Amino acid sequence: MAEPLILKADVHEKMWGGTALRDLFGFEIPSDHTGEAWVVSGHPNGPTIVENGVYAGQTLVEVWQSHPELFKNADTSRPFPLLVKILDAHADLSVQVHPDDTYAAEHANELGKTESWYILDATPDAEIYYGHTAKTQAEFDAMVDAGDWDDLLQTVPAHKGDFFYVPSGTLHALGAGVVALEIQQSSDTTYRVYDFDRVEAATGQKRRLDLEDSKAVTEVPFKPVPTTPKVLELGDVTQTILVESAYFNVNDYALDGNAELTPTAPYSLVTMVSGQMTLTVDDENYHIEKGMSFVLPADVKQYQVVGKGQFVIGTPGPKSI
Repeated sequence: MAEPLILKADVHEKMWGGTALRDLFGFEIPSDHTGEAWVVSGHPNGPTIVENGVYAGQTLVEVWQSHPELFKNADTSRPFPLLVKILDAHADLSVQVHPDDTYAAEHANELGKTESWYILDATPDAEIYYGHTAKTQAEFDAMVDAGDWDDLLQTVPAHKGDFFYVPSGTLHALGAGVVALEIQQSSDTTYRVYDFDRVEAATGQKRRLDLEDSKAVTEVPFKPVPTTPKVLELGDVTQTILVESAYFNVNDYALDGNAELTPTAPYSLVTMVSGQMTLTVDDENYHIEKGMSFVLPADVKQYQVVGKGQFVIGTPGPKSI
């Protein structure tokens, strides 16, 4: 019998985090500075655990490695390719940049990191850091070395419902007051460019910066990749295609009623970001609340959703299959 893989999030404490993961989504958090919930993860730094069915108690990576048929016979000797997080930026994150696959394989022995942000909540004055002003590599290097952050860094307002695509090589950071769903390549390699001169309580020292790696991987000049949402009306569900990219696709679904849906991808990573619904697979019902995430494996050919709320689905792109 086909069934979803309902997952238990792995929650991470961060110096820039707050309490939104608990207050908005009901996660159990270790402190008032909890910034990340890895809600669909096969990464060794935060694997999620299956909570239901025949694979209960196994990590997603264990299921991935042992049951390739659930992922349309993907090459499961490779890492699980995608990672989904909910991020609570109570304070600004460090300004950072991620490598592409080639640089990450050579320098970090893992995948590169292209990612995306769907803004779930934002204070009225919230913004993100997105790109830079340098026109040449020499200009970029000089501005980094001089700490000329006010002139180098670009900011963009962030509002609930906004979507940002962040390819590897993009200088970026979530700003204070933003809660985001992040769908990305499964990588934890980050090169920190600027950290607002913050000091870690445990060490009394400023956090490490990775300036040489950052200079090596940052795209100069910055070229934003535009995305154009496409809206499809599917009865009681409105589907918005947010991005279709080489590594992943992101679709937003607004549900108000009852819908039969047919997966078109090898497998789907689903996060309920508001409301609640009943998910039916092979005549079995599953209650899905805000903050819950699950995988629809390849043997789920059709499923039904009944309720009112919003869920976001990430699926692998051609370079992740």
